[in-house]
Amino acid sequence: KDREILRKEPHKLVDGCLIVGSAMLAKAAYIYIRGEYYDEYVALQTAVDEAYREGKLGKNACGSGYDFDVFVHRGAGAYICGEETAMIESLEGKQGKPRLKPPFPANVGLWGCPTTVTNVETVAVVPTICRRGADWFSSFGRDGNKGTKLFNIGGNVNNPCTVEEELGVPMRYLIEKHGGGVKGGWDNLQAVIPGGVSVPMITPAMADKALMDFDGLREFKTALGTGSMTVIDKDQDIINVVTRISSFFKHESCGQCTPCREGCVWMWSILQRMTAGNASIGEIDMLDELSRQIEGYTICALGDAAAWPVQGLIRNFRPQLEERINNFKGLP
Repeated sequence: KDREILRKEPHKLVDGCLIVGSAMLAKAAYIYIRGEYYDEYVALQTAVDEAYREGKLGKNACGSGYDFDVFVHRGAGAYICGEETAMIESLEGKQGKPRLKPPFPANVGLWGCPTTVTNVETVAVVPTICRRGADWFSSFGRDGNKGTKLFNIGGNVNNPCTVEEELGVPMRYLIEKHGGGVKGGWDNLQAVIPGGVSVPMITPAMADKALMDFDGLREFKTALGTGSMTVIDKDQDIINVVTRISSFFKHESCGQCTPCREGCVWMWSILQRMTAGNASIGEIDMLDELSRQIEGYTICALGDAAAWPVQGLIRNFRPQLEERINNFKGLP
């Protein structure tokens, strides 16, 4: 979702950096971008260069007597650098591995200085809030879930897209209004991953009732995450989908924490066998227990992110796992 801001509205992000930075009396902002996002980098760097030429950044920014710089840094494409302290390590020229906390970045961050690490979408919306007012922004959504959000609707839909809607919008409305509906119709829906592959997937019955905000998805033991929704129809092998997700986290683990480094490999190995059905029914509970020995036992949240899709599969799609195992063994 952040790529849409970088591609189409990079000036909003630059303006937001200046507003947020001046509010905190910061001297500089660093915008960290995955190295693969070349076009987005060019668009953003162009916007930053324009702001410097117009005197909005640098010495005496906007004629205010306040000095503020913005630097665009291209990373090497590591998922783990989405964790705030791993990003700081990468900015400092080190391996992108999360730090032990405390100290937190607000006390000891980039090069030992107090640092606030936040999201592109969060900063880019600040100029609009300043222009229209906090009351306008908080008029969207329900209590505890105010404002608007960028949502991705992807996967097996007729019109994959990124849209801005208020928090609390029904999931089915997003899929049908903006995503053009599930391929083959709503009855062909098998599962939805509501907020990026790190959150548990939910069933069609849950998706029909779910509201896209923090509290609404918590009711179904999942999370809003990034708001990047993946729709999965009945043509997909749901077990193989989670196996592929597990493979991603196995690959992206930085390897610092033993539960994550070893556990991600074990989960992927078991899921590979379960995709074929070459497992026992008892291994389903063993897989669930394994995921819970990773969750909460790592420096950063990547261990949790690897565990939750597996837990969601077992909690909501256990019958499919058991059927696959029984069919492999030739059992009714």
